[in-house]
Amino acid sequence: MTTRSLSYAQAIREAHAQLLATDPRVFVIGQGLWSPWYAGTSLKDLEKEFGRHRIIDSPVCENATTGAAIGAAMAGMRPIVFHPRMDFMLLAMDPIVNQAAKWSYMFAEQISVPVVIRSVINRGGEQGAQHSQALQAFFMHVPGIKVVMPSTPYDAKGLLIAGVNDGNPVMYIDDRWLYEETGEVPEHMYAVPIGKAAVRRRGKDVTIVATSYLAAQALSAVNELSQRRIDAELIDLRSLKPWDREAVFSSVLKTGRLVIADAAWGTCGAAAEIAASVACEMFNALKAPVVRVCLPDAPAPTSVQMERKYYVGATDIVAAVEKLVTQ
Repeated sequence: MTTRSLSYAQAIREAHAQLLATDPRVFVIGQGLWSPWYAGTSLKDLEKEFGRHRIIDSPVCENATTGAAIGAAMAGMRPIVFHPRMDFMLLAMDPIVNQAAKWSYMFAEQISVPVVIRSVINRGGEQGAQHSQALQAFFMHVPGIKVVMPSTPYDAKGLLIAGVNDGNPVMYIDDRWLYEETGEVPEHMYAVPIGKAAVRRRGKDVTIVATSYLAAQALSAVNELSQRRIDAELIDLRSLKPWDREAVFSSVLKTGRLVIADAAWGTCGAAAEIAASVACEMFNALKAPVVRVCLPDAPAPTSVQMERKYYVGATDIVAAVEKLVTQ
């Protein structure tokens, strides 16, 4: 197997290119597909390689664009609809929640909706409250939609390919803070199983469950904790709907302690769901209360000084783990 180092954004771009090259049903539609300002290098020059009839730069109308992609999926295509900011994808909630998530169920599986909805989190950079939101929990709540959040270049490529081939609506969420992260990525096409977590490090003292960019931050935290003689096990969920209950539960059974790191609001969030599930089904295995490392329940600030306090990272995970293991 030939691998080489790619950035997270390059891995996404390669997944798109290989899907487009091997499956004529695949096309991409969304805002700013021909502009590096919108998609970074994650879609660079795809319209030159595959033509603008397959890389469709749409008007600024999230609802109509998403509805068109869903209709194409129902007609037998394999669209990827691109939303350069997750915040404004809220304008497409009706076709996502009321249409894509429901049609297969309502028609007794006689039709499918094989659409990938790629939504990008653009946090930080003084972008403020309307341009920085991580809304993955909204879609975890809805039956009929799968939700994935890759944290590595390997998973960014493999989960996009898996999503397009899945046959169901898949919400693929990538984070701009990961675009320059690098890692080994195979040249060939491959799929990362949806719903299967990755154990990034084995440990016995505490379980850390993390998502998206906080999974990368948690890896730094685990290395710091090892210097402090705390042996942490790190689980990168990769998928939020479904999430890998078996991996999390078996780890908590071993360690007895759980820290969940999700870079979104804590109230009714992904971390809340995982914490509740562990408390309901693994209560007797816990040696201490479950701890969540999440964003404050407040809109994202605009000033860089306030952003430094608002966003969480490796230091916050280390502090949460150290506090937990002393209980």
